[in-house]
Amino acid sequence: MAAAVDCFAQKGFYGTTTHEIAQWVGISQPYLYRLYPNKEALFAAVVDHVSVVMTETLVAHSPASGGAGLAPEAALDAARGAYAALVADRNILRFLMHANCAVGEPLVAQAVRRCYAKQVDTVRQLLGDDEAVRRWFGAGMLDNVVAVLGLADIDEPWAHVLTAR
Repeated sequence: MAAAVDCFAQKGFYGTTTHEIAQWVGISQPYLYRLYPNKEALFAAVVDHVSVVMTETLVAHSPASGGAGLAPEAALDAARGAYAALVADRNILRFLMHANCAVGEPLVAQAVRRCYAKQVDTVRQLLGDDEAVRRWFGAGMLDNVVAVLGLADIDEPWAHVLTAR
């Protein structure tokens, strides 16, 4: 799964071939097709895998069993910190962006929707209510832009605004 994340992160669902994935993993393409009936099924399985990794990371880094006793902003900051640690591996972030772009494929769309549903449930458990979930996703989208563009390394006024520096 990790190798498939890395491979798909580079060129996305449409630009990556099953031959490239098999080669990256060090298996034959026919063996890959024994494991997954097609590229769409493989990609959907990778989305499901990343969803589990995201959930485990958020839960593992949540303070005091889901932020109990923390002020809402402190709980949100802790959850954002966990997410930032996860997407520090830019391949995870790039893969997720490619997954959103590939929702025209039915199995991928179903997997991406499952991923979002799981993240909404997890964040609701960690932060408490629907408003906090919406703030989390809004902040997460900003964090995605900051991470994928490498704005922490850019010394420009507009980058400072987005990175809160």
